[in-house]
Amino acid sequence: MHRVFQQFIDAIVSAEDAEGFSNALAEIASALDLSCFAYLALQSEEGRKPRLISTYPTRWTTHYLDKKYQVIDPVIREALQSPAPFRWGLDFRSQASSKEQRRLFDEAAQCGIRFGFTVPIHDGHGPISALTFATDESRPQFDKCIDSYTHVLQLMAMYFHAHVRRKLGNERGLDGIRLSRREVECLEWAAQGKSSWEIGCILGISRNTVAYYLENAKEKLGVRTIAQAVTHLAAANRKKQN
Repeated sequence: MHRVFQQFIDAIVSAEDAEGFSNALAEIASALDLSCFAYLALQSEEGRKPRLISTYPTRWTTHYLDKKYQVIDPVIREALQSPAPFRWGLDFRSQASSKEQRRLFDEAAQCGIRFGFTVPIHDGHGPISALTFATDESRPQFDKCIDSYTHVLQLMAMYFHAHVRRKLGNERGLDGIRLSRREVECLEWAAQGKSSWEIGCILGISRNTVAYYLENAKEKLGVRTIAQAVTHLAAANRKKQN
């Protein structure tokens, strides 16, 4: 377990984006026979979608956020009330107080989310976050892992949250589009005429990694060239100054 945990720490320390964090947590979840997970961080800005890093089925996570289910989700409500980790399953479905909550559980079950173990994260720096490991049915191996490694999973959740908040918490919004810290940094250096190789040297990352961040930024902004992406960034900076 010590080796697996150390590999997890190494992976999240080097992660720079949501995909990197997802891969790091997915690897240790697989090693512990924990099928899927979801990290949900509520946002302080009213109306802003929670941050979600997850290996749940995409059709479920998209539906969950579109319906704003985090507002009525009994699992999130329990996490809001207590920092102690807890299990949930059919008992939560039976205790659901509204038709909307029961529908939430029914729809989640259709996507294979029926039982889970949730670690609430109350760090004093804003709204709560929660890390959940879930499964489609009650499995002895899942329960054994939770029983054996509850404290380790709680520690993992805190490490994961701290690094996500530090590295992804300062995303920039460009016309409502969220760019990661690295994506903005690469664009800013590109705006100064630096090549991918030069940017990599400045930031201490590879040329290919710089190209990856620039491609991500272009895709998010819906543009075809770096010059167009830089123009978006410059316009946002002018707007911010005015």
